[in-house]
Amino acid sequence: QVQLEESGGGSVQAGGSLRLSCVVSGYTNCVYDMRWYRRAPGKEREFVSSITVDGRVTYADSVKGRFTISRDNAKKMALLRMNSLKPEDTALYYCKVVRIWGPCADYWGQGTQVTVSS
Repeated sequence: QVQLEESGGGSVQAGGSLRLSCVVSGYTNCVYDMRWYRRAPGKEREFVSSITVDGRVTYADSVKGRFTISRDNAKKMALLRMNSLKPEDTALYYCKVVRIWGPCADYWGQGTQVTVSS
């Protein structure tokens, strides 16, 4: 059974930092990207960042220069370091594994809440 466990969310003041982590279990014999998305209150879920198995990264324009994604393939973990947080970063953050190769499917985590106060 595939599980994605997200952690690291919380409440911070504007300008603060948080680090989100996503650990994948039960996902074997596949090559996959790891991605972060978020859904702010009253808005649709949006892409935040992604990282391939060989470390190529992509960011949404809204987080470039403030967020950093990284990955530890041995630990099946992705991290999202978020600096200079803004109130508009307040959202439920989701991790997703996206199958690139192998007998696997895409999976979403349950989400972790990030709240940034002004």
